[in-house]
Amino acid sequence: MMKRILILFISLLTLTPTFAQSQEKIHEWFFKGADFAKQDNHTEAAKWFKKAAEKGLADAQFILGIFYKNGAGVPQNYAEAAKWFRKAAEQGDMQAQYYLGVCYDNGDGVAKDRAEAVKWWRKAAEQGDARAQCDLGSCYIVGSGVAKDYAEAVRWFRMAAEQGYAEAQYFLGLCYANGKGVPQNYTEAVKWYRKAAEQGYADAQYDLGEIYYNGEGVSKDYTEAVRWYRKAAEKGLADAQYRLGVCYYEGEGVPKDYTEAVKWFRQAAEQGDAKAQLFLGLCYKNGWGVSQNYTEAVKWYRKAAEQGFALAQYSLGLCYYLGHGVPKDYAEAVRWYRKAAEQGEADAQYDLSEIYYYGIGVPKDKAEAVKWYRKAAEQGHVDAQYELGEIYYNGEGVPPNYTEAVRWFRMAAEEGVADAQYNLGVCYYNGEGVPQDNDEAVKWYRKAAKRGYEPAQKILKELGKTW
Repeated sequence: MMKRILILFISLLTLTPTFAQSQEKIHEWFFKGADFAKQDNHTEAAKWFKKAAEKGLADAQFILGIFYKNGAGVPQNYAEAAKWFRKAAEQGDMQAQYYLGVCYDNGDGVAKDRAEAVKWWRKAAEQGDARAQCDLGSCYIVGSGVAKDYAEAVRWFRMAAEQGYAEAQYFLGLCYANGKGVPQNYTEAVKWYRKAAEQGYADAQYDLGEIYYNGEGVSKDYTEAVRWYRKAAEKGLADAQYRLGVCYYEGEGVPKDYTEAVKWFRQAAEQGDAKAQLFLGLCYKNGWGVSQNYTEAVKWYRKAAEQGFALAQYSLGLCYYLGHGVPKDYAEAVRWYRKAAEQGEADAQYDLSEIYYYGIGVPKDKAEAVKWYRKAAEQGHVDAQYELGEIYYNGEGVPPNYTEAVRWFRMAAEEGVADAQYNLGVCYYNGEGVPQDNDEAVKWYRKAAKRGYEPAQKILKELGKTW
């Protein structure tokens, strides 16, 4: 990286007329340093750059700052790097201004100070430095060192993007995708993502994949999504590795291939991606693409669960409940179910309610069961809706309430739960919670009977009705 900067910088300097002017000795020192740098003799290069820098040559001051920053030819010393960047920056050197801003942004050799970073980035940006323009735009996006201003962020991103700076092209695409500082426009987002993606910018490749996967601003195209996910995944981007794994897992844009899915899930999981860890656990649990191994499943569930991923917490709780990969432990199952349930995971809420209802690993507590049944039911969990109907019908943990029972039976019945369809028929037949209505009762009995529910078939026979 440093060598590339030096070669580019020095090649530009050879074209600069100032080097034909009066300070020939200083320039001679500088070019000696440049010659040694080209030979990778950084110790000698640093010696000659320093001589020129101490005489006030801004170009030498900047390069000496780079040497101290990277520990090339001199001991690494961020304070010295910042000192020489400042000397060059105060003379108007654009690159030095940018790097001095970086020093303040990171707290390298100076006290961390985003406002001071913004000051120097602005100076460089106004001279056309694309990196500084992009970083300045980022400061306006988050309101760091300056007041948050999306329109101003877009202005700086655009300047850098139009110079071909991939990171700025990506951020400009993000602004269009999210309507930040510009009207939301997926077509423009795709345009800028593509420019960055074609330069190999992994985040843009991933987001372009997402755009094709979801059909935002383009026709939905799983094959194209996979193409861009793969490019980003091969660069090591965990989000893209996970999404590519999902495509193989589901057979979207590629033939279904659990072995390939596991490969990509593993790469993302080893980088700490919780979703990939969960899916890798699922693959081990079910023997998809790997030999079935509950112990490995638990290992990956736990990694995701400890990051707070609710579905992984529920899955880990289920392993403790069933004794899969770990000794059966109801108390530990309850602990993980609760963590997931408190984050709104409906299956965990339902299983936690069952545990309290039957007193498995905890004292039996109908009121606590009702609380969790309700939370799951309100999210559309049909088993919880049916059980909540039963609870209100029988008055367990709550006062009996046929109207409320009918409400929950109906929700589950409309989703095809045969028990709920039968019970709703009973409520209509007996006029419990609804006006008595034999025709409505028969309608619901028939729905349950067609699903093979024997009590419904039996009562229809007694009523002389078919199904």
